[in-house]
Amino acid sequence: DKNLVLWRTDKSIVILNRFPYNNGHLLIAPVRHIPDLEKASDEELLELMELVRESQKALSLAIKPHGFNVGMNFGRCAGAGLPEHFHIHLVPRWDGDTNFMSVCSDTDVISQSLTELLELLKQISKKHNFPRL
Repeated sequence: DKNLVLWRTDKSIVILNRFPYNNGHLLIAPVRHIPDLEKASDEELLELMELVRESQKALSLAIKPHGFNVGMNFGRCAGAGLPEHFHIHLVPRWDGDTNFMSVCSDTDVISQSLTELLELLKQISKKHNFPRL
């Protein structure tokens, strides 16, 4: 899949980040283009958090990280690359990788191709019936 889409529902989408901070970096976003949480419906917010949870499960099975960072940026001054379309970053972490500020910089150390990881996550999703919403 050239768009790196892992899962898509009527309300939400989960994709691999083309410019990942770390291996397995996913973006979870509403399908609607909205700038922040204030404009999201309760149903959208609930589904987004359920997808964060399901994404964490899939990544844990696929690449076995030791932890995760979850983050959101609202507005360009806060670091939002797409200020008109908010999204949640789910970043897998490993003991001894780097601290979070280094992960958010322009440094890229990615050890697995995005297409290989996408295929692995799709296989795990099928096997474990992810996402369970």
